[in-house]
Amino acid sequence: MSDVLVLVSQDAAVRTLTLNRPHALNSLTEQMHLQLAAALDSAAADASVRCLVLTGAGRGFCAGQDLSDPLVAPRLEPGAKPADIGEAIERYYKPLALRIRDMPVPVIAAVNGVAAGAGANLALGCDLVVAAHSASFIQAFTKIGLVPDAGGSWLLPRLVGRAQAMGLALLGDKLHAEQAQQIGLIWKCVDDAAFGDEVRQLAHRLAAMPMKALAATREAIDAAQHMSFAAALSYEGQWQRKLGASHDYLEGVTAFLAKRPPKFSDR
Repeated sequence: MSDVLVLVSQDAAVRTLTLNRPHALNSLTEQMHLQLAAALDSAAADASVRCLVLTGAGRGFCAGQDLSDPLVAPRLEPGAKPADIGEAIERYYKPLALRIRDMPVPVIAAVNGVAAGAGANLALGCDLVVAAHSASFIQAFTKIGLVPDAGGSWLLPRLVGRAQAMGLALLGDKLHAEQAQQIGLIWKCVDDAAFGDEVRQLAHRLAAMPMKALAATREAIDAAQHMSFAAALSYEGQWQRKLGASHDYLEGVTAFLAKRPPKFSDR
């Protein structure tokens, strides 16, 4: 029987996926990729899930790829064909990053410790990143002769601008969570003692909101990065036309006019 490398738990409408290789700072292996993909697909298909939290067991969030895993480990035998890291990206990291980006519910990265390499960029690809004060982010790729992956080359300049992105990616220095918040890399840095409660409250707050509108907001903001202002205005109109015909819009307006809390149910 294989190890459980991704723990799954649910609290009301909030599902939590916990990377579970604490002895290796939750670094990713081929088996963990397969289990995480299955857990993400299950959450996406389950109507009871209205918010997803991704976190790590122990003292780390995710240290990126386990470099000893056969998927990417250097072949040291004379004449051996090098490991095809590009194939690993196409087969595992690209689908993983897209699964997170395409979730029909908001995704929170609860960064409880170090997030390095691909682990950092998987966190940054989530909708909101909440980090414990003791957590840190490291773009460690150049230290082993590689480029940022798992979406890092796309995410970093959009989050913090080219100058900061180049500094983080070229130097690979550790960025503490408080600094990450200051430069706009993450949503929030929280004292360690309050971290769990902060994540829980945020997740339940999002779970009570209109899911279709949240997912559409993510898509509209991402799409607008490639559009002119006029095109973005038109794209917003397309979404408003679609969402304006939804049950949650009717419920939201009715609740607002009646001065009562709304009860959103669309997903």
